[in-house]
Order: sequence, then structure tokens, then C-alpha cells
Amino acid sequence: MRVLSGIQPTGNLHLGNYLGAIKQWVAMQDAMAAGEECLFFLADLHALSQPVVPAELNAHTTEMAATLLACGIDPQRSILFNQARVPAHSALNWILGGTARMGWLSRMTQWKDKAGKKGETQSVGLFTYPVLQAADILLYQTTHVPVGDDQKQHLELVRDIAIKFNTDYGDTFVLPEPLISKAAPRIMSLRDASAKMSKSDPSDASRINLVDSDELIASKFRKAKSDADGLPGEVAGLAERPEAKNLVTIYAALEGSTPDAVLSQFAGQGFGAFKPALADLAVATLAPIRERLTALLGDRAAVSAVLADGAARAAVLAAPTLAKAQAAVGLQV
Repeated sequence: MRVLSGIQPTGNLHLGNYLGAIKQWVAMQDAMAAGEECLFFLADLHALSQPVVPAELNAHTTEMAATLLACGIDPQRSILFNQARVPAHSALNWILGGTARMGWLSRMTQWKDKAGKKGETQSVGLFTYPVLQAADILLYQTTHVPVGDDQKQHLELVRDIAIKFNTDYGDTFVLPEPLISKAAPRIMSLRDASAKMSKSDPSDASRINLVDSDELIASKFRKAKSDADGLPGEVAGLAERPEAKNLVTIYAALEGSTPDAVLSQFAGQGFGAFKPALADLAVATLAPIRERLTALLGDRAAVSAVLADGAARAAVLAAPTLAKAQAAVGLQV
């Protein structure tokens, strides 16, 4: 089993990123048996599909790596690296560009959503980045890819590209399977439970940042949108109460339990009692992460060294697949 997942190096990660993705990565890492591997990469090449400020991209890559380390990714047990340090990603991307079809890419939901009616003004990278995503995955003969609902179509495209390549040129790539974690929660804004928690929200009160102080975390939960009713004894009672459901979901995800278990504990209590308990739990979870992150960012060279070591290990794994793909299409290198 070889699991691979990537994340774009943006700044200021929040509680939604941690509970929805990073915590799941740490759990996968910890569950790996001998001989199994987890690869986690910072998708700095993917970031170029949109305009970037070079200094910010550079800084965010280091900061994202530090955040993953602070949250529990262990570079001794997993391979942590950034794409740009492994040129095989770009090389395989170009080869797969000869296999992927324009029609496949034009039907991608995220392309339609991001480009809208201004597709001709968008970068080629934004249109073709699913091909690079396929290269990221196929390069390592990845067996499983953690995916959410918004990424299922992309993994289907990866499989389509691999199947066509294998059909045209011979068996080259493993077909990756989706790894869907039922435990991964969908964390919503503290101000509007109809929208996901996001760093792009203009209101800082809508999210819990991983660098927030204990006092700020408590304040944000205290002011989080809720309602006047008491908590029910089971999840079904939250069907028409999205803000209440979001806060209960956050508590359960932090505690590692279920919403029903949380409600059995707080049934009949109002948010005057529930919010302080939620804040205390969040502080207990996030304060150690913030402290480790602060220490790591105090030595960015050491973080960069971790990425360099991970890239060297990743490159060793990638080389045989790239060589096989090159030979399959008749390239002499």
C-alpha cells in the first residue's frame, strides 16, 4: 500500500484544514504497516496555475511544511517534500499530456467553476493541472489517494489517463483507488454554516487559525453563530440547525468521537455551557501545535532540509516509473 496526497502551499491554515485533511493524514501515517508508505507533498507547481508573488510562494511552502510537521507528520515515517524539488513530476506531466484529451479536461467541474465565462483569459496551467495531478499520483505507483467529494472526478481522470496509456503503450501504471475516510468532517464557517471554513473569508471571526492565541480561540467560539435552543440527544435533532450541527461536529472531530456521543454528553444544555467546553477542547488540541509551529518557523533552514531529504527519497521512488514511461513512448534518455 502506497498512499499519496498533496496540498497547495497557502498561508494561514485553519481548523478546517487540520480536522478535514491533516489530522486524517497523521492517522494514515500512524496506521501504516511495515513496508507501506505515505507520501505527502506541497503542490508548489500547481500553485503556478494562478498568478503568484514569488516571495510569498517561497515562504508559504516552508510555512506549510512546518505546519504539517507541527501537526504530527513524521519525516522519519512519511516522505514529505515539495513538487519542484522532484523534476520527474514535470517530466511525466509532459508525457501524459500526449495521452490526456482536451474533452476530458474541458469537462472537469473545477475548471468550469474557476474559469467561468472567462476561460480564454485563464492560464494553460489552470486548464491542464489535472494532468500534472495525474503525474503526481502515477509517478509513485500510488495504490490509494485520499479524496473528498470534490476530488472524485479528478481521480477518475487519473485512472482514465492511466488506462489509456497502458492500453496504448503497455502496462506501465498502477490504477490508484480512492481512500475515503468516513471520519473526515466538513468544517463550516463560524459565522455562516452554509459555507466551508476558509482563509479567503474576509471575516477572521469565521475561522480558527492554527496560530490563534488561546484567548482568541475562546473569543471566536464564544461569538460563533448558534441558536437559543438546547442541544438535542441525537444528531437527527440538528437537521434544521446548521450552526449548532457545525459546532457539535467540530467538538466531535477534536475529541475523536462522534456527534451522537457529544450530544449524549450535552443533551439539554444550551450553548452557554457548550461553547466554553468546546473552546477548552480546541485550546488543548491546538496550543501544542501552535507552540511546535512557532519553534519550527524559528529555524526555516531546518524545515527546508526536511523537504530536501524528502525530495531525495521521493526521487528514488519516482525514477523507475519515469524511465519506464519514457521507454514506453520511445524516448531515449
